Amino acid sequence: MAFDIDMIKSVYARMAERVDKARELSGKPLTLSEKILYSHLWDGTPTKVFTRGKDYVDFAPDRVACQDATAQMALLQFMHAGKPKVAVPTTVHCDHLIQAKVGAEADLKRANQTSNEVFDFLESVSNKYGIGFWKPGAGIIHQVVLENYAFPGGMMIGTDSHTVNAGGLGMVAIGVGGADAVDVMAGMAWELKFPKLIGVKLTGKLSGWTAPKDVILKVADILTVKGGTGAIIEYFGEGATSMSCTGKGTICNMGAEVGATTSTFGYDESMDRYLRGTDRSDVADEAKKVAAYLTADPEVYREPEKYFDQVIEIDLSTLEPHLNGPFTPDLATPISKMGEAAKKNDWPLNVEVGLIGSCTNSSYE
Repeated sequence: MAFDIDMIKSVYARMAERVDKARELSGKPLTLSEKILYSHLWDGTPTKVFTRGKDYVDFAPDRVACQDATAQMALLQFMHAGKPKVAVPTTVHCDHLIQAKVGAEADLKRANQTSNEVFDFLESVSNKYGIGFWKPGAGIIHQVVLENYAFPGGMMIGTDSHTVNAGGLGMVAIGVGGADAVDVMAGMAWELKFPKLIGVKLTGKLSGWTAPKDVILKVADILTVKGGTGAIIEYFGEGATSMSCTGKGTICNMGAEVGATTSTFGYDESMDRYLRGTDRSDVADEAKKVAAYLTADPEVYREPEKYFDQVIEIDLSTLEPHLNGPFTPDLATPISKMGEAAKKNDWPLNVEVGLIGSCTNSSYE
């Protein structure tokens, strides 16, 4: 299932009116997160301002993505909805049931043998109800979504906590349970408590061995595994615009580890390049027309303390590579302190096995 340019055009066509109305009602500049949320209200154009962390709001997401493990129950439930096809663009990706043991070829062959029934079921249901189907071996769901379906200013839900990866392309993309996904697939509203907003100002520029992954490892250190609960994390600043789109995706992906509802970045040149580099120039062209609505109002980034519930500032020029753990992703140790920390905690320093890959490390360049 290719990306739906007509759907994206319709999202952008209504964005200005809805965002302008929300700004008028609130009487203040808006963050990117607020612009996306207010432009995706189930009832259409905003008629009131919602209280962050308090009001429950009905939204109309643009698309749904499901991975093979959680898609099974979601599709079984959808089959009972009595609908001839899904109401919004939906995809199923067969990646979670492929276990890494030997190597890509052998592991894929084994998965096709052990989970053959599941894959056949998902494919047949997808074909019947107009759902895009990505067979085993087609790629990790979050990278496939970033490379094919994510678009700036959109709202997506997915049946995986790391759906948030798509925030690297300026979306509000949120991991949900299967029942929530089924509601949207069946043409119903999706309810969410209006999130609080955490702003992360990135100054300077990454250098040396420091990578985008280290940004979110540092954020995890600051916020802890619960610090982002009920909030959207919005990254901005010169450091944000200097990063690649895949780097942004990695940062957003691990927002799940601090409990955040999702994370996102404002539209910039790196996103434009990424869209064009992944054969989506028409999406990039449409995004350019509404670029002012795909990032926060300028006042927000000039005085973030006025518009976010919490503001964190990280200087990328002085940020070191980090190692987080063991046992918890918010135990962060700068590489220069590793020897001292290892001695104090009796951690081994001989690295015997390393697994580099996964959906969360996708920005190694």
